[in-house]
Amino acid sequence: MNIGDKVRMLRAKEQGIVTRFLPGNQVEIEIEDGFRIPVLRSEIVVVSPMEATRFKPEPIVDPKKPAKPEIVGHVGFYLAFVPLSERGSVKELEVFLVNNTDWDLPFTIGEEREARYTGLHSEVLKARSFTRLGQRYSLSTFENWPTFLIQAIWHRRGAMTLRPPLVKRIKCRAQTFQSHSGPVPVVNQPGHLYQLDVEDTVREEPAKPKAEKPVNATALRESLMGMTDKTQPTPVERPSAEVDLHIEKLLPTGFGGRTSADLLQIQLQAFEKNLENAIASGMDDITFIHGVGNGVLRNELHRRLGKNPNVAYFEDAQKEKFGYGATKVKIK
Repeated sequence: MNIGDKVRMLRAKEQGIVTRFLPGNQVEIEIEDGFRIPVLRSEIVVVSPMEATRFKPEPIVDPKKPAKPEIVGHVGFYLAFVPLSERGSVKELEVFLVNNTDWDLPFTIGEEREARYTGLHSEVLKARSFTRLGQRYSLSTFENWPTFLIQAIWHRRGAMTLRPPLVKRIKCRAQTFQSHSGPVPVVNQPGHLYQLDVEDTVREEPAKPKAEKPVNATALRESLMGMTDKTQPTPVERPSAEVDLHIEKLLPTGFGGRTSADLLQIQLQAFEKNLENAIASGMDDITFIHGVGNGVLRNELHRRLGKNPNVAYFEDAQKEKFGYGATKVKIK
């Protein structure tokens, strides 16, 4: 067996290419979607060129079986403020726009100050990416920060349900700014973030004029300075070492008429939340129980794990306990 050989697993359907040899009589193979997994040498066999060409199985199409639903991340568009520390203190925050969805987002962002609008930036923000706007805002002038106006259009290639354009106004309030602290997705830094594609951010939009308490810039600065001295800005709920993603566990009261695609999204949202919390709380590893089924959920979990920069590797977990129905994730 050499690097570059095509191999297949003895107890699973995956095939891949040997990319390197690992300690402990293991090899690393690259399977579909470009991600790599460690496998024992005793669990794989080399596929000969003749076998690959002459005995390639033809795909079996069952016309009565419905097509597998496409798994798409629909939510996760954020405006984020990341502190810039200088000699242990925080004086300014830098502005990011983060797209943690599977959609491309042509967007514009600008400032509103009374009746005046100033454009700041525009571009196409690709799926699972972020952009640093270059704008910085000082804590000493927090009470004079503008209202941020973000406009975006949802775009994906191919046929799909049309989504209405997004228009969101965000006005940061001193009374609630600290409550928006947390890890910023994709950027992987602590900061203050406002989710733009959910309705609860409406609390930060301009409301009817009312008397507000004076902003204590010193107190706000000190609270942010304390945040940079910690690995986690706010307490993060530490998930269980084993997370069951079976839909019966996630929806114990019933499915409520949801479609298969809806149920898959619920499972993926539970996976993303528990993985992010495991990373943020400093766990070494976490196991997701996804079952065997038709492999749609397992394959999507593996695809996302293969792209996550905080994942060292992942593998089938305790086959004698879970069979091939669980994946163990080792966190960096």
